[in-house]
Amino acid sequence: MASSRKSWIPAALLSFALLVVFIGPMACEPSKSSKPSTSKANAANVAIATFAGGCFWGMEELFRQHSGVEDVEVGYTGGQASSPTYEQVKTGGTGHAEAVRITFDPSKTSYEALLRFFFRMHDPTTLNRQGGDIGTQYRSMIFWHDEAQRLAAEKAIAEEQASGFWPAPIVTGIAEAGPWWRAEDYHQDYLVKNPGGYTCHWVRQ
Repeated sequence: MASSRKSWIPAALLSFALLVVFIGPMACEPSKSSKPSTSKANAANVAIATFAGGCFWGMEELFRQHSGVEDVEVGYTGGQASSPTYEQVKTGGTGHAEAVRITFDPSKTSYEALLRFFFRMHDPTTLNRQGGDIGTQYRSMIFWHDEAQRLAAEKAIAEEQASGFWPAPIVTGIAEAGPWWRAEDYHQDYLVKNPGGYTCHWVRQ
């Protein structure tokens, strides 16, 4: 009886060890079936807005502090060339504008609120210029992503023009959002990495 019991114990331990080896990694691995639903839920709760209004460093810094904004990326859009670099865009030859692409939560802020903020952080009356930055790459533009954004942009420009806030006509353009090219890494979060760095943007009261 004792001999039989001794032979049974190693066999049981071996079976348990094999069970741990097989099940252990599976228990630590996140459920693959849960990933798509999480991603879709997040995508359903956010929207995109794209604006251009001078050097993108200052715009990014102000927008990232706006309530309801989840992410801000700087990049190039509105031009002809593919995969433009900063060195190319800064010449004005590619037709791109320095721009910000904003991911926001519509339950916390609205596209209209972002438009109003956009018109207070830059001067929309200077053609192809913002502060000391001159060139088409610094133009004031709203790039709409759907018909509702296009109509909201047109309404916002008309309201700003009629408000009497600006002493000159607004020259902000409106165009459908096209290909987006992410700017180089050193441009992303520039003023976070370089506190006190260059900006020509501030919120006007």
